[in-house]
Amino acid sequence: MSRSPVIPLEKSLTLRSSAALVEAGLVPPSAREGLDRVAERYAVAVTPAMAKLIEASDPNDPIAAQFVPTTAELTTLPEERADPIGDDAHSPVPGLVHRYADRVLLKLVHVCAVYCRFCFRRETVGPGGPTMLGEQELEAALDYIRARPEIWEVVFTGGDPLVIAPRRLAELLERFRTIEHVRILRFHTRVPVVDPARITAEIVAALRNTGKTVYVAIHANHPRELTAEARAALARLADAGIAMVSQTVLLKGINDDPETMAALMRGFVEARVKPYYLHHGDLAPGTSHFRTSIAEGQALMRTLRGRLSGLAQPTYVLDIPGGYGKVPIGPDYVGEDDTVTDPNGGEHAYRFNDAV
Repeated sequence: MSRSPVIPLEKSLTLRSSAALVEAGLVPPSAREGLDRVAERYAVAVTPAMAKLIEASDPNDPIAAQFVPTTAELTTLPEERADPIGDDAHSPVPGLVHRYADRVLLKLVHVCAVYCRFCFRRETVGPGGPTMLGEQELEAALDYIRARPEIWEVVFTGGDPLVIAPRRLAELLERFRTIEHVRILRFHTRVPVVDPARITAEIVAALRNTGKTVYVAIHANHPRELTAEARAALARLADAGIAMVSQTVLLKGINDDPETMAALMRGFVEARVKPYYLHHGDLAPGTSHFRTSIAEGQALMRTLRGRLSGLAQPTYVLDIPGGYGKVPIGPDYVGEDDTVTDPNGGEHAYRFNDAV
């Protein structure tokens, strides 16, 4: 397979350096020297779709906070890790992570349309290396999957798998058609939101014509990201019968209040995307300014339970550092003294330990 499968649509307009950010008016010229130091370590890319959403006059703009680098990223805490969720500990061959028995992650590409400032793979994604798994690496990953009938689902991640050219993506997915025990193909992506023009009829056809059940996990963190263009891209996927779920990261100052999170989750449901995971911030280097406490996240989820439709409730999860897996960490409504707490905070007696 070629190592040039990525289509950089509007590449000339994507902001990829501190100089470009200054020229676009998103950061002041005085910030350039500090941001150059950040860009030396972590990739920078802000698509036109996201750049036009940024209110440059607002120092707390939630879109800028996600995509425009700051010197806060140069502060690394002792507990932060280059591989915060332990991918490497569960990688039997390059590009593949097998943490859970019935599914694997396949990291097809090492580039994204945008680079989130809180990314848990920020040490490994970005320009400078190969854009995609080489043919030998890909074949080794496929051989591993073929040899293990317990693998029911393949999760395509990276990088962002939907930056791959449609023809290349279709060619790759065709290779899964004969692996009978793989029934589910899931794609984790930001593309429909941050670069909706990439969701063309060709990319939809590549996803649809797989002979498998396809899910697309949409990553967005603020309701403003769900623009008319993004919703149209999501509609193209939904109209083709492709199921969608959401992924969101809990981010301090961006979505850690009930109003913002409720608006985002309702926006997902309205766009036919089922809320799935709300991730607690991982211990990625230089991201401490984004992280809330778990208690704050649990309080937020308790508030959402009382005001938001069940259709719009994500599961609040923590990826345990070191590769030990993902666990739900939402609030507990069951007390130790045979009480249960309702969504409004009232406590009620209930005998949990009666024999059936």
